[in-house]
Amino acid sequence: MSKKPKVASNTIALNKRARHEYFIEDEIEAGLELQGWEVKSMRAGKANISDSYVIFRNGEAFLFGAMITPLNVASTHIVCDPTRTRKLLLNKRELDSLFGKVNRDGFTVVALSLYWKQAWAKVKIGLAKGKKLHDKREDVKDREWKIAKDRIMKNANR
Repeated sequence: MSKKPKVASNTIALNKRARHEYFIEDEIEAGLELQGWEVKSMRAGKANISDSYVIFRNGEAFLFGAMITPLNVASTHIVCDPTRTRKLLLNKRELDSLFGKVNRDGFTVVALSLYWKQAWAKVKIGLAKGKKLHDKREDVKDREWKIAKDRIMKNANR
């Protein structure tokens, strides 16, 4: 009998705080322009996007605040900057749409997740509006009610 190889999760990093802090209106998949040491570090799971967001400069989008920790075995002749601003690879129509919504409608663009799609590193970005404190409390109350309801239904079926 041959054993099937375990399928590794293709998710590198999640930004759980983004869904708590913002209403996510739309999600877009974007490529990342990376250096070799960053790809190796991401394969080792050394990425953090919890404080990252997207900025626009000269008609291009950049991921700001993402932390990719370099490995100890990285090459010595390359200067590794863990928090460097990385270019997002989007087509012109997506860039124009995002830029317009950010400038006109007061949205912000945050990174939601970082993952592998075949051999390519992708980042899912979300068009977001900030939540107020009472919105966050409602979400917590709804989540707790869902848990309590599931518990009641489980005990009722016994």
